[in-house]
Amino acid sequence: MDWLQTIFVDHSPVQAVVVLSIIIAVGLGLGKIGMKGITLGVTWVFFVGILAGHLGFSIDPAMLAYAESFGLVLFVYELGLKVGPGFFSSFRTGGVRLNLLGFATVLLGTALAVGLSFAVGVPMSDMVGILCGATTNTPALGAAQQALQQIGLSANGAALSCAVTYPLGVVGVILAMITVRKLFVRAKDISTEEHEGENQTFIATFLVHNPAVFGLTVREAAALVHPKFVISRLWRNGEVSVPTSDTKLQENDRILVITTGKDLPHLTVLFGEHESRDWNTGNIDWNKIDSSLTSREIVVSRPEINGRKLGSLKLRNTYGINITRVMRSGVRLLATPGLVLQLGDVLTVVGKKQQIEKVGKVVGNTVSKLNDPNLAAIFIGMVLGLLLGSVPIVIPGMSTPVRLGLAGGPIVVGILIGRFGPSCHLVTYTTRSANLMLRGIGLSLYLACLGLSAGANIMETLTGGDGWVWIGLGFLITLLPVAVMAVVAMRWGRLDFGSACGMLCGAMANPMALNYANDTLPGDNPAVSYATVYPLAMFSRVVIAQLLVMLLL
Repeated sequence: MDWLQTIFVDHSPVQAVVVLSIIIAVGLGLGKIGMKGITLGVTWVFFVGILAGHLGFSIDPAMLAYAESFGLVLFVYELGLKVGPGFFSSFRTGGVRLNLLGFATVLLGTALAVGLSFAVGVPMSDMVGILCGATTNTPALGAAQQALQQIGLSANGAALSCAVTYPLGVVGVILAMITVRKLFVRAKDISTEEHEGENQTFIATFLVHNPAVFGLTVREAAALVHPKFVISRLWRNGEVSVPTSDTKLQENDRILVITTGKDLPHLTVLFGEHESRDWNTGNIDWNKIDSSLTSREIVVSRPEINGRKLGSLKLRNTYGINITRVMRSGVRLLATPGLVLQLGDVLTVVGKKQQIEKVGKVVGNTVSKLNDPNLAAIFIGMVLGLLLGSVPIVIPGMSTPVRLGLAGGPIVVGILIGRFGPSCHLVTYTTRSANLMLRGIGLSLYLACLGLSAGANIMETLTGGDGWVWIGLGFLITLLPVAVMAVVAMRWGRLDFGSACGMLCGAMANPMALNYANDTLPGDNPAVSYATVYPLAMFSRVVIAQLLVMLLL
C-alpha cells in the first residue's frame, strides 16, 4: 500500500494535485447544500481545506504558494473583466449615491476595525485578517498577505483570523438585515417596483400630432430633444416601412420607438401622443405585427467588428434595415450610432429578410466562433496585471511603498480591459459560462490553499483564547456597520429597503446575503444595487487592506 502513501502523503506534484482536487470537489459538493434558502457555495472549499490541514494533510510549500497565487490572480482578473463594462457607468445618476453609501460602509467598518485593534490590543497583522473575514473578502486578504510579506512579517495570523471570522461574516449581514427590517423598516420602504437601469430599453408607439415636427426628418426631430431613441417601424397610409434618418415625419404617422422608460414623457411631448399599448411584455411575436418586415437577432462574431461604433458600419442606409436593440451580458442597450460594439453582442434587426441576412454576413452571426475562449488575451491581461501590481507607489510618510499586489493589479487591469478593450479593438470576449468557470477554478484553488495552510493551527488558535476574541470582534465589524448604514441609506439616502440591502451586500462582498435578499424581497432592486456598488467596494477593500498593514505596522 505504499502507492497510497505516495499519492496522498508524500510531497510531489501528483500528491499536490490529488489533495487540492479532493478538497475542492468535497467543498463544492457541500456548497450545494442549502438551509432555509442560504448556502455558502464555494466558501465550503475554504472550510474543507481548514479541516484537511487540521487532519495533517499538506503539500509542498512551493506548490502551495504557486497554486494559491495563480488561483487568486485568475479569479480577480476574470472578476475585473466581468464588472469592467459597468464599473464607470455605475457612477452616473443614482449610481453615485449608491457608491457613496457603499464606500461609507467600507470606511465605517475599517474605522471600527482600527479602533478595536487599539482598544483590545489585537495586532494589525491579525486585525486585517479579522476585517477580511468579517467582510467575506478573500481578494483583500490576498492583498494583505502580500503586504505583510513585503515588510518581512508572517501572513499566517491574517489567514487564521480570517478563517475563524468568515462564517459569522456571512451570517452577520443577513442577521443585520433581519434586525433592521423588524425595527426600522416601514411598509413604504419596501418597493415593489422594478428598478430600471438607465440603459434598459423601453418600447412604445407614438402618433405624430405635434405640428412642430411635421415635415422634419428623423435626424432633425432627434436634435430637438436630449433623449436618444430609435424608430423601428413607421406606419403611414396603411403601409409599414423602416425609416432612415432622412425620412420626413408627417401628421398622423404611427411610429414604434425604442427608448428608455425615463425618457418617455419627453418623447410624448416631442411627437404628440403616446399610445397605451404595452410592447414590453416579452411575449410579443414581432414577426406577426406586419407581413412585410421581419425581426431577427444576429450575433456579432467577426473580430473586425469588435470596437467599431454602430453608426460607422452604415448598415441602415446600405441595407435598409434598422437595429433597434443590443443585448449585452443580459442587458438590453439602446442601439445608438455611438454605441461601441463588442464580440458577443446580439443585435435585434428589423427589415426585409434578405437584407437582414446580408447584415448577418457583415457582423458574422456565427455563434460557434464565440465558443473558443480568447486564452491569449486572458494570459496577457494577467501579465499586465502582475506588472501593475508590482509597481511601487510611494506615499509620503510611509517608509515602504504600497503595491497593488497579486489581488489589486489584476483586478484594475481587468476592469480597464473589460471597459476599454473593445474600443482599442482588443478581443476580450468570453462566454458567460467560460468566465464563470475560470473564476470558479481560480477562487477554488485559492480557497483550498488558504484553508490548507490555515488549518494546521486552527485548533491551537481556538483553544488558546485568541480565536474566540477574533470571532467576537469580527461579528461586531460585520453587524454594526451594516445595521447603521442600512438606516442611513433609507432615512438620509432615500433608498428603499431592497436597494439598501443590495448596496450593503455589494459593499460587504457577500453574494450569499444577496441571495437571501432576492428571495425575501420583491423586485430586482437588491441585485441592481449590488452590481452597482460591488466593483468600487471590492477595489477599495483591496487597497485599504494594504494601507492598514503599511501604515499601522
